[in-house]
Parts: sequence; C-alpha cells; structure tokens
Amino acid sequence: MTAAASAGSAFVLWGGAHIAAIGLTITAPVVLSVCARRFSDGVAKAICLAYAIMLVGNMVVHWIYQLATVGVHEFITRHMPLHICGISVFVIAAALVFRSQRAYDVAFFWGLAGTANALLTPQLEVGFPAYRFFHFFIGHGGIVAGVLFMTWGLRMRPTFASLLRAYGWLAVLFAVLLLVNPLIGSNYMFLRAPPESASPFFFAPWPYYIPVLAAVGFVFFCVLLAPFKVADWVRARRRPTLGVRPADRQRSSAPARTRQGPCGLRCPGGGYRILASDHEGLQVARWLNRRGIAASLRRRGYHHWMSPHMAGRR
Repeated sequence: MTAAASAGSAFVLWGGAHIAAIGLTITAPVVLSVCARRFSDGVAKAICLAYAIMLVGNMVVHWIYQLATVGVHEFITRHMPLHICGISVFVIAAALVFRSQRAYDVAFFWGLAGTANALLTPQLEVGFPAYRFFHFFIGHGGIVAGVLFMTWGLRMRPTFASLLRAYGWLAVLFAVLLLVNPLIGSNYMFLRAPPESASPFFFAPWPYYIPVLAAVGFVFFCVLLAPFKVADWVRARRRPTLGVRPADRQRSSAPARTRQGPCGLRCPGGGYRILASDHEGLQVARWLNRRGIAASLRRRGYHHWMSPHMAGRR
C-alpha cells in the first residue's frame, strides 16, 4: 500500500463513511433532477456537461496518480478502463453530453446492475479520507447517480431492445477480454480469478462463476426493466381506447357503397375497480353486430366516478 493510500483508516463495509457515500449517491440525482426539470433546458445542459467533466476528470486524475505510483506495467494490467465500471464512465459521459439514447441504454443496465454491486460491496483497503476512497465513490457512485439523473431528470427510458443491446455489448466485451487478459497478464472483469470482495456472486470456483455471473446479469437486467414495463402497463390501462366492431354486412341496413349505418357506443362498467369488458362490452357488441349495428367498445377501466362521462366525451 502506498503512503498516500495509507493516509486514511481501514475501510469498514457499511460503516459510517460507506453509508454516507451511498446516501449521497441517491440524493444527488434527486437534487439535480429537480433543477433540470424546474429550470430551463440550458440549466439541464450545463448540469450534463459539468457532470460528464467530473466523471472523466476523476478517471484521468486516477490514471495520472496510478502511473506516478505503480508504473506503466501495473497500470496496463490493473488500472486501464477495461472493467465495466471504467467503460461506463465514458458511456455515461457520452449519454449526458449528446443525449444519446443508445449510450443511455448501455449505461443504464451496466451502471445499475454492475456498478451498483461494486458500490454496495467495494473492493477497498482504505476508508475516508484517503484519496482512493474519494476516487472510488466519485467514480462508482457517480455512475449510478448519473444513470438515475438521466432517468429522473432527463426522462430517458430503457426498453427491451435496450436490454438486448446492453447485454450484446457486454458479450462483445467479454469476448475481447478473453483474448486480452492472457496477452497482458490482466484480470479485467475478473475473468481469470475472482475479486477479493464481499460480493455474493463469486461463490463458485473459477471458471464456474463466469456462466453464473452471465445468468445473474441477465436476470438483473430484466429486474431493472420490470418497473418500467409495469408502469407502462398501468398507464395503458388508465388511458381509454376505443375499439370498433363492424356490423354483420348481410344484416346491415347501411348502403352497400358507404357502409355508413347506425353504431352503438358501449362503455362497460365494473364498480371503478375492474373492467367488465366481456358481459357488459364484448357480448353486447356481438349482439348489436348480429342485428346489423356496428359497435364501438371502450376497453379501459374506470378509476373515478366521472370516468364514464369523460370517456364518452372523448
């Protein structure tokens, strides 16, 4: 351990400094999101640029520090940005500066699934106020906070295509490091040996933990996407839609050229709790169709006593 590193006390997992760093990681994006959404777009752009400079600057300072203290060889084998966290810094910076959805896709899943795990179970030897402590939590906490800010403040959203894209790029990085690690004697992404950390995902011996991590990573990606899918489903159920069932042509009284005839509007009820779309909607619509009457069917539930009236007006 270097003299600069030994200036701080030993790091305590879930100690006061660790909890404070995690708390700041959560509160910072909340404050930045409020500022970005309340003020002008110029303020949001300034926040994005300053945040990107902070993340990249922290990484560059760390490179200079490591080159000065450990030399070129150890820097190449241990400190190049070839871990998920190191690459995520530049991906998030690009997403912030250019408002790139594709960069956000990778940053969201890599940052919250991979970097968040490192943030919760750090591989640290020294604690506050050593330089290594600040670098680690500015970098790792900054990644997580940056993703949350883009999601809350810039209103960017992941999709299932985003998940596949992020996992695909992760597979590409995995394949590249399988070749690079043996060539330079490194252990990037811990593909040659597990880390010395409290992470529960390295319970199996090498190399069996690698497919375990791949499976766990995909599950984490799905868990991260799930709240957005649930929110979309709930929002879709609250948004009224109108489906049209045409009348039976043989029994319709409308002229053959225009097929413009009578149409009935059905707004099924359900006590503002459920949607009785079958017996109050679909069955009635079919009954009307058999009698030559088209039917328009509102397909979403009611959540307020005024909803039927509002739906009819829409």
